[in-house]
Amino acid sequence: MTGIEIYKYLPKTNCKKCGFPTCLAFAMKVAQKQAEISLCPELSPESRQFLEEASRPPIKLVSIGRDKKIETGNETVLFRHEKTFYHQPGLVIRIKDTESPGDAARRIREVSSYSVQRVGLDLTLDGFALDNESGNPASFLRLVETAVNNTDMPLVLMSPDTATMKLALDKTAQNRPLIYSATRDNWQDMAQLALDYHCPLAVSERESPGNLAELTERVIQMGVEDIITDPGADSFGNSVDLLTQLRRLAINKRCRPLGYPSITFPGDHASGPEDEALLAAQQIAKYAGIIVLDHFYPGIVYPLLTLRLNIYTDPQKPVKVAAGIYPINDPGNSDPLLVTTDFSLTYFSVAGEIQSCGFPSWLLICDTGGLSVLTAWAAGKFNAREIAKTAKQFGVNDYVNHNALVIPGYVAVIKGALEEEMAGWKILVGPREAMDIGNYLKRTWRENVL
Repeated sequence: MTGIEIYKYLPKTNCKKCGFPTCLAFAMKVAQKQAEISLCPELSPESRQFLEEASRPPIKLVSIGRDKKIETGNETVLFRHEKTFYHQPGLVIRIKDTESPGDAARRIREVSSYSVQRVGLDLTLDGFALDNESGNPASFLRLVETAVNNTDMPLVLMSPDTATMKLALDKTAQNRPLIYSATRDNWQDMAQLALDYHCPLAVSERESPGNLAELTERVIQMGVEDIITDPGADSFGNSVDLLTQLRRLAINKRCRPLGYPSITFPGDHASGPEDEALLAAQQIAKYAGIIVLDHFYPGIVYPLLTLRLNIYTDPQKPVKVAAGIYPINDPGNSDPLLVTTDFSLTYFSVAGEIQSCGFPSWLLICDTGGLSVLTAWAAGKFNAREIAKTAKQFGVNDYVNHNALVIPGYVAVIKGALEEEMAGWKILVGPREAMDIGNYLKRTWRENVL
């Protein structure tokens, strides 16, 4: 539906309770799949039901957890370049109740505290899958208690026994875990637990997408709305075929029973951690909603987090840092001053090289709208006038006393114009590549300024 069509069903009071200034603005956001119709508290029940069904994205948004959340789904396209992907897949670590409570607690704390920085963002894992592998209710409940006491991250509760699942939900339902899973043998009992405890439910049917759709439809008819599907994606070929087929059926054919995010277990059939990581990487790209990993090694997890970031960053919105002047390695007023753009990858490449070489420096960042050096220069956003304006705006003379500025080698052509714009300043042409900055500072800077 278009924004205007949605607007016809809204109360038109402009009450702002939805978080938008007008009903029309809210309708436009709903049409663009950037807001849920449930945000409007003034809708009549009839209008709400109609609009929720009509405006629901082909893949439903499902949330797991309470304070910290995994939000997956709400996707509208098959390919990132068509529009964008909205919700990155959750990466969770499986902990089995066959581990000792001490080992489980140690792993949970280690994973919970894991964080790395990439282009100014903190990359972390998203939660834990607690597996009742032993089949023993007491062992599973000990694991659940251990998790609750050591982390506030979202949980996936894995047990085929509904009685055991109920005991686990008594301890964790307030945190809204994912119940895994409803099968053809227990779907009624599991669906009832999902309704009683207001938790999302995984539906597992690995025989065929048709059977999965049939089982999911039964669960929907019982009243369960938040569903994660498990189609049994267990190998490279099988995974890409199944998950792509589900995505196409949901988006192109509007098959409602399959319009839900999927959960995968790449470690189930992997020969080792490396094989698991490769399959997980494929599933990040196509098209898992939650990926359960059996192994936690920072050297493997970091590339997966980076891949996920790259795929689920909106290509139309460059990641950028704030304009300003940044101290690196505790510089003084006689240390170098360099300038570059606010594109995050550029900033962190340059800052990282300066930091690693150990040379104290100031780094001036120009607001170019998140463009790289050459792109910003070609667009007229990183030229002599803009650099001089930024230098004045942030008062570079308050930081350095040598009136020397290093520009990127790729824009050496602006040297003369910048010397005119910044009268009395010595403009130095730095290296083209960030990797050469260390040698430049240690040699050329000392020769030309010190």
